[in-house]
Amino acid sequence: MLYVVTGPPGAGKSTWIQAHAKAQDIVIDLDRMALAMAGPGADHHAHGDVLLKVVHRARFAAMNEAFQHLDQVDVYLIHTQPSAKALAKYKRLKAKVIVVDPGEAIVRQRVQAMRQPGMDAVVTRWYRQQRRRPAHAVTVQASRDW
Repeated sequence: MLYVVTGPPGAGKSTWIQAHAKAQDIVIDLDRMALAMAGPGADHHAHGDVLLKVVHRARFAAMNEAFQHLDQVDVYLIHTQPSAKALAKYKRLKAKVIVVDPGEAIVRQRVQAMRQPGMDAVVTRWYRQQRRRPAHAVTVQASRDW
């Protein structure tokens, strides 16, 4: 089964996956991949352009390979803001889309406390896109009480 976990920055997508994925499952999380590929002491969420380019290529390769094995393992994919094209692909793969959203006020508070300043704009875009997007079957879940 493919689980596509979406939500704004700071919503708790990684935490949701930690609570649901098993050791044998595949987790594709851009931030975790970047941290694994970065040098010692790298920031958990602020990544340079070159690192991001490498990580994005690795992420797409991991996704393409993991999708070939959905009959054998569960795959958890964090995709903060999937496009309509990506959502169509996930639908063809019979994915379950999980939206982790504890609410805009909580997300903004977390981003202000824990993330680099530019993330506030990503939060704004995420909520703006959600308001424009037609309703589709998703599971909205708060990640945890912070």
